Amino acid sequence: MTVTSGYDGRRAARARKFGFARALCLAAFGLAARAGANTSNGFNLPLGVTEISRDIYGLHMEAFWICVGIAAVVFGAMIYSLLKFRHSQGAVADTTMSHSTQVEIIWTIIPAVILIVMAIPAAKIILKMEDTRNSELSIRVTGYQWKWEYQYMDAAEGIDFFSTLARDSNFARQLHSGIDPNTVPNYLLEVDKPLVIPSGTKVRLLLTSQDVIHAWWVPDFGAKRSVVPGFVNELWFRIDPGKEGIYRGQCAALCGRDHGFMPIVVDVRTPDEFKKWVGEQKAAAKPAEAVAAAGSPADDRIADRSTARSAQALPN
Repeated sequence: MTVTSGYDGRRAARARKFGFARALCLAAFGLAARAGANTSNGFNLPLGVTEISRDIYGLHMEAFWICVGIAAVVFGAMIYSLLKFRHSQGAVADTTMSHSTQVEIIWTIIPAVILIVMAIPAAKIILKMEDTRNSELSIRVTGYQWKWEYQYMDAAEGIDFFSTLARDSNFARQLHSGIDPNTVPNYLLEVDKPLVIPSGTKVRLLLTSQDVIHAWWVPDFGAKRSVVPGFVNELWFRIDPGKEGIYRGQCAALCGRDHGFMPIVVDVRTPDEFKKWVGEQKAAAKPAEAVAAAGSPADDRIADRSTARSAQALPN
């Protein structure tokens, strides 16, 4: 294995040290072209490819412009007062100012109205996010350090696989690997087996963990949910038809050492392509299931010898 030294070694070490932060930014904002179908422009929340993500984006922009309006009024009044009533212009402080009930009522009512205006749409979105009824495809998602297990249900029942960090990213992150992370496509954001789902379908995820708390997060879906040991959380999304492609996210929880190396990749396909993929996965699994069910001749011989030894050991 090649050992780096000097500048290249320090550069690679820094890249690994800040790998999680870099990957988090890429997943959240899609700053590079390699982010695939991700929809962020790099300066704001992603508009997303689901109804929920667009609702979240709309609520975010509503709150943003309300804050801009408040800032304009407050800072405008401050700047005006500083310029208009400064000492150099002969302004004299009014020491007779007294309590005003009217002013207190005004500055209490206005913020309350603003909160209500923001809270009503927020509550509607939260209720919509929690409504997992009438889902068309359910997938059990189990978090491990540091990989995901996807177990399909409903029409794709029987498909079960683990999704882990891609080998090239895993090699590049190793100390003294000699590999420049900038040369690795989708560094820390690629997996060996992506989650495959159909577009235009309400997909429900049943999330749990086998070790510590994780968080399943794909920004473009407006989907993020804690994955807690001994507890099952639910999450749903429906990808807009015509928005097929690769979407990236990652575990957004501090789940222990190497927590920055637990990416999520979702391959969104058309319903027909998804059905074809399901058929291929089931067909590939049948030979292995047949071998496991039948057992090998070697296993039979071992079992026969074990039975014979047990019979010889019995007292006469």
